[in-house]
Amino acid sequence: MIILVKLILMHLAGDFILQSKSWVEEKEKQGIRSIKLYLHGLIHGALAWLILWDLRYWAVALSIAVVHVGIDMVKLSFQKKNNKTGWFLMDQLLHVLSIVVLWYLFFNPDIPMGVLAENQQFWIYLTAILFLTVVCGIGIQVLLTNWAKDIHLDKEKSLPNAGRYIGILERLLVFLFVVLGRWEAIGFL
Repeated sequence: MIILVKLILMHLAGDFILQSKSWVEEKEKQGIRSIKLYLHGLIHGALAWLILWDLRYWAVALSIAVVHVGIDMVKLSFQKKNNKTGWFLMDQLLHVLSIVVLWYLFFNPDIPMGVLAENQQFWIYLTAILFLTVVCGIGIQVLLTNWAKDIHLDKEKSLPNAGRYIGILERLLVFLFVVLGRWEAIGFL
């Protein structure tokens, strides 16, 4: 089971930390002709191999890279400005589903992967933190895009990305307080 959590963590890091906004924009503009699409797939394959850390799993890493690029190709072929939210959600669902299927096909969940791999709480918390901070922030941004264009802000007086970082910090603190059982701190926050 922990291998699955690691592979999902790898996906979240590859899609939401190691992929810049300029890469996303280039992929959306150039579609399947974008070199960034294929580099993005290679990053996912490399991350999968690194997180599994065993040469015997090269086929898993290659499969993850190829399937990831395939899903992104479908998304880029059908996504339009008016349906980005739906395709974002479908894209992420398909990526996670493909990871689950590949994990099921390639692994026996009881394969020991070392001391850190056996510390399930570490991997679960790390995945939750990444999801709650970076992934949720981008998800909220995508979901609120239609309303954001109606808000006129004076960019001279605002800090760039301030709302993003405040949201990340708030979600991280709420998660920490829940894990620690400090419910009163959530109310204070």
